[in-house]
Amino acid sequence: MSDSSTVLAAPHRRDAATRDMPRERLFGIGASALSDTELIAIFLGSGLPGHDVFEVARSLLKRFGSLRAMLDATKADFHGVRGIGPAKTAVLLAVIEMARRALAERAREQPLVDSIAAVHDYVRLSIGTRPYEVFVCLFLDARHRLIDCEETSRGSLTRLAVYPREIVRRALEVNAASLVVAHNHPSGAVSPSASDRQLTRVLRDALALIDVRLVDHLVVGRQEVFSFASAGWL
Repeated sequence: MSDSSTVLAAPHRRDAATRDMPRERLFGIGASALSDTELIAIFLGSGLPGHDVFEVARSLLKRFGSLRAMLDATKADFHGVRGIGPAKTAVLLAVIEMARRALAERAREQPLVDSIAAVHDYVRLSIGTRPYEVFVCLFLDARHRLIDCEETSRGSLTRLAVYPREIVRRALEVNAASLVVAHNHPSGAVSPSASDRQLTRVLRDALALIDVRLVDHLVVGRQEVFSFASAGWL
């Protein structure tokens, strides 16, 4: 009986040791040295019965295509992934929200003109992988600190209706001194269209009437962000 118990317990010990390897590597050489699969495996902790945690992590990456795309996932996106139940879904959604809030806090800590990289990271994480177009406004105070970030329009894969009058009204409501606007291109290409340029001119002129400055218009893709200000178009 004791020999049989030893044989049955050995695979379990090996599986546990395998799960602990990323943790040991993290403590030993740092989190940056871990692969995307290992990082996800640490968050998951263990797989559901019959599902190895590393296989589950690889399945997630395969489904979403990248770690970056997974960070824009919703509850429904995890449905049907083998080895991901309600508890694991909750953990992953919590991690995603923590990342979003951390970037938002970073954007609020200093004037946005001094933290352009933080703004780009924030909009990429927020809307960069959306399958439809979204238009967001970052309302700034007189010191260029973030007051609020709001989604003002949501469209289809190729079409988005933006209403400058509503943006002007909202800028007045929150007492904004300036504004950064951003929208995504689901195709991934960040080259502004003719309509993007026209909208920027209309919005800039409308905001100028209430003495609010349009600081930048960002076109957001999965990996890149195009800045109207950097291109000298504002």
